Amino acid sequence: METSTMLADAEIPYIRLHDSDDSRLNQLGYKQELSRSLSAIANFSVTFSIISILTGITTLYNQGLTYGGPVTMVYGWPIIGLLTLIVGLSMAEICSAYPTSGGLYFWSAKLCGNDWGPFASWLTGWFNIVGQWAVTTSIDFSLAQLIQVIILLSTGGKNGGGYEASKYVVIAFHGGILLLHATLNSLPISLLSFFGQLAAAWNVLGVFVLMILIPLVATERASAKFVFTHFNMDNGEGINSRIYIFVLGLLLSQYTLSGYDASAHMTEETKHADKNGPKGIISSIGISIIVGWGYVLGITFAVTDIPHLLNPDNDSGGYAIAEIFYQAFKSRYGNGVGGIICLGIVAVAIFFCGMSSITSNSRMAYAFSRDGAMPLSSYWHKVNKQEVPINAVWSSAFIAFCMALTSLGSIVAFEAMVSIATIGLYLAYAMPIFFRVTLARKSFNPGPFNLGRYGVFIGWIAVLWVVTISVLFSLPVAYPITTKTLNYTPVAVGGLFILTVSSWILSARYWFKGPITNINS
Repeated sequence: METSTMLADAEIPYIRLHDSDDSRLNQLGYKQELSRSLSAIANFSVTFSIISILTGITTLYNQGLTYGGPVTMVYGWPIIGLLTLIVGLSMAEICSAYPTSGGLYFWSAKLCGNDWGPFASWLTGWFNIVGQWAVTTSIDFSLAQLIQVIILLSTGGKNGGGYEASKYVVIAFHGGILLLHATLNSLPISLLSFFGQLAAAWNVLGVFVLMILIPLVATERASAKFVFTHFNMDNGEGINSRIYIFVLGLLLSQYTLSGYDASAHMTEETKHADKNGPKGIISSIGISIIVGWGYVLGITFAVTDIPHLLNPDNDSGGYAIAEIFYQAFKSRYGNGVGGIICLGIVAVAIFFCGMSSITSNSRMAYAFSRDGAMPLSSYWHKVNKQEVPINAVWSSAFIAFCMALTSLGSIVAFEAMVSIATIGLYLAYAMPIFFRVTLARKSFNPGPFNLGRYGVFIGWIAVLWVVTISVLFSLPVAYPITTKTLNYTPVAVGGLFILTVSSWILSARYWFKGPITNINS
């Protein structure tokens, strides 16, 4: 039986009793149940493949082109990258002090103390897990949509009688992808680690191949002046303010650079977790910034006609990057087969991204249920003979499928739900950082990786940035505002907040005491 006693703060200060990850986990109140076999590279690989430059930029390139075009993407990427790295540095410092699979919600509980810890843990945990499910839903649905575009182009394109899959076929693709991801995540972590490292290598090599190949193949290329100075005002959404347009275009960068809490959720399976967990967070963000900027630049040099790329009547049905790839090869070789193959490279990267996202989801659900926060916690917490949280794997995949079903009824409702993938997740990132720089400013005991005297300053920048994007990405994206053009992000995030707080007031406050020890269970 698990004890319901919340871990006392006295147990938490960072003291290495033995040079052992297991002993540190014991200090934090947990016994080792998962297989600890991941190296620093393996931990990084999982997170890097979740960030997945090819996934985020390819999926939201239309957004970047529509709102500002080259200027927004080329300059917005490094700006967002730097601020994301600041958030990552603050998270890495806390991760080093508390290397557990629970990650964010565990940090919030410990940094708040006994009085507010349980509520802070509850709020952070639910924003984190729902945000992660939304991320998985978004990733695998975007892969299903890309497969549909690949089939369309392979059968002649929209203007050549190509096959356009219905929304029911797309959701079937989505379900099949999730089934494959759950199956792969049922494998022992040692095998999954191999796929994770393969995914990281694929993302890096894929980016370099595409950023060089596409501009070289294209018979028409943009000038450096166009790439670095052209600002697209023709968004067709009734927005004429340059600053407003630039802000809306930043979503491409911020959506892509998320999911790096995965390194924290994998710490109970990572060797030297108090050092390698933080390394995974920082290195995955840093390398993604550099590689991603190269990808943005390379692809944008192949952009010559923005209205055509965004036109829903072009061969790819308005999927900008697909049209860029397809037309680049078709203009030079008379057919777009090479472009379709390049889209296949992206599709594999997105597949790996979704696989790693399920890995992170399941570890978060495993930890949250270990502390009794999930409905049917004993079910979610089950670990099989291969030391894999098997029920959390399959249940996370099922929930992601159910979230995608909303697309059958209303694409607006679906987009509102997956908007939690950016704002909801970042709010979960900000909560423990906020508690670190306020309530725990003097009591925080850092681990091997720490920011020293700059920790509080960097933490405040991180918190303020999350507050800023929460406001900016809740702004209307088109005028006049109608039920179809309204940005439902604040509705979705606000709804999640109301549900989480209401469940706390009505029920959870009576029984959820925050992280609980399972050493004697």
